Amino acid sequence: ISSICSSRYSIVSTDEDALKISSLGLHNGHSPLAQVTNDRFVKKNGQCNVVFNNMEDKQRRYLADIFTTCVDIRWRYLLLIFTTTFLLSWLLFGIIFWGVALAHGDFNIRIPVKEGVPRSSGFIGAFLFSIETQTTIGYGFRCVTEECPIAVATVVVQSIVGCIIDSFMIGTIMAKMVRPKKRAQTLLFSHHAVIALRDGKLCLMWRLGNMRKSHIVEAHVRAQLIKPHVTAEGEYLPMEQTDIDVGYDDGLDRLFLVSPLVVVHEINKNKEEFEIVVILEGMVEATAMTTQARSSYLAKEILWGHRFEPVVFEKGDRYHVDYSRFHKTYEVPSTPHCSARELSQMKGRGGGDAFCYENEVALSKSWILAGPPAWWTKASIHGVHALTTRLLAPHKLNIKQNENSLTYVYGL
Repeated sequence: ISSICSSRYSIVSTDEDALKISSLGLHNGHSPLAQVTNDRFVKKNGQCNVVFNNMEDKQRRYLADIFTTCVDIRWRYLLLIFTTTFLLSWLLFGIIFWGVALAHGDFNIRIPVKEGVPRSSGFIGAFLFSIETQTTIGYGFRCVTEECPIAVATVVVQSIVGCIIDSFMIGTIMAKMVRPKKRAQTLLFSHHAVIALRDGKLCLMWRLGNMRKSHIVEAHVRAQLIKPHVTAEGEYLPMEQTDIDVGYDDGLDRLFLVSPLVVVHEINKNKEEFEIVVILEGMVEATAMTTQARSSYLAKEILWGHRFEPVVFEKGDRYHVDYSRFHKTYEVPSTPHCSARELSQMKGRGGGDAFCYENEVALSKSWILAGPPAWWTKASIHGVHALTTRLLAPHKLNIKQNENSLTYVYGL
């Protein structure tokens, strides 16, 4: 459905734009007609499909912001960096202590020992003393005396360096663990976006959900349209970004995300979509840190003439959210087979037969699960059909009848 509708109704289709661009004979880059791809700019999991190449002084710039670099890298690399840092610091100060002891002739003093393990001399003893000093273990045998000021100064410096390394490690690990981006793992976007009528207007809709009981404070949603564009001067812009109105002026972009919500974007007569990037932002209730969840929809993921199945049901004195229905949609045959521009023109002409849509009488959840009640029989259908036909005939309404419902079709 989506592939047919995308070319028929100019929704998320760039075939015409590609033809226009190819006819211009652009030379500032590759023409998009040479290879039309469906690669995403933003993946479904929110990661940006971008690779940075030929960056000058990349290592120097990343090291200048070492804290952010350590927070962004993978856990395995972070643990490797800290392990290497500790070993190097112990080794460095162990060499210093060994050199100081060697210069003062401490290794020439022979002390009788039984085991030799706690009182080992030489470089191993200096290395163990370095570890004991920096980690404040202090087994009680190795120590410095006031006879060697250099050793005392080395102990002071190593204690300061050890505190700095510990503070940096703890801060980095804590920042990495409480990063608000992990909160986005429990924020859901529907697999598909849908296009259907809402209040007589064609609307693009997608669904958001929060899987945790903790709320997203000050949650608001925004969306961007990403498509190639050719300027009046012939410049080709491969990724032009344009904001999509999701009700900012009316405050509809601010959400109370207790249960799954459907975000609505009205398609006007001038809209053309290529890739739609949707962004949900808000503060994590537990940490008050801002988090951002992202996703995107391509043409093949936008279903024309579909709506989302309801997921919130009232049971007893509580509302239940059924996440098994979160990504499910159902087809709405009454969606007009025309573009938003054509729909606007037909509505402007007025008249009962300007365009047609169905007023569907949806079955309740209990009917869907257990079937219609006992009193709802075919005889009931025939009786209601006869009554409504007699009452609504002057209004030019046709009535479609089946076993479980009646559907009124206007303007036929």
